[in-house]
Amino acid sequence: MHISDGVLPIGVVIGSGIASLALAAWSVRRTDSEDLPKVAVVTASFFVTSLIHVPLGPTSVHLLIPGLVGILLGPSSFLAILLGLLLQSLLFQFGGLTALGANALMMGVPALLCGLLFNKLRGSTQKQHVIVGGLVGGGGTLLSAALLALLLFSGGEDFLGVAKLALVAHLPVFLIEGLISAFTISFLYRVKPELLNQRFSALQQG
Repeated sequence: MHISDGVLPIGVVIGSGIASLALAAWSVRRTDSEDLPKVAVVTASFFVTSLIHVPLGPTSVHLLIPGLVGILLGPSSFLAILLGLLLQSLLFQFGGLTALGANALMMGVPALLCGLLFNKLRGSTQKQHVIVGGLVGGGGTLLSAALLALLLFSGGEDFLGVAKLALVAHLPVFLIEGLISAFTISFLYRVKPELLNQRFSALQQG
């Protein structure tokens, strides 16, 4: 789910780049120094999972985990996703540097929203955490796919068919990521529940 250079109109490229820089700065300000090791581990996990591509017609699908990244990192999730995408672009030419802002918005915004939703709806029991985490984890993928379709549609009618296919192709990924998120949250709830407690109050502080 990486948009390549030259696909999006120049106005979308510039606008998404500015928006991503603003969100990245906001994310950096809300990342404490003691959280950096966790940010590094989650960024590495995002980097690796996104490298495994399964071709499907003119597009391809792969694990995204924006929902899980948001659950684990909270406001720091946008920074982690931006760094992961930057490394993928530089090292493996996935996506492109001019499309980096759009790709970051496509996966980073769902991560922030999913983290906020999980923080508000998770309840107090392990069962509640797992159910909400699974739904939110899978929902992050659907939201990213919807944003991908919207961005591709902005590129003109030539990309409309690809946009529709990309959205449908990620429906199985939604189920897989929901299960992965539920399993991960169930495990962390038992062994290190503090990792699931994100300070999303920062979102209300401006």
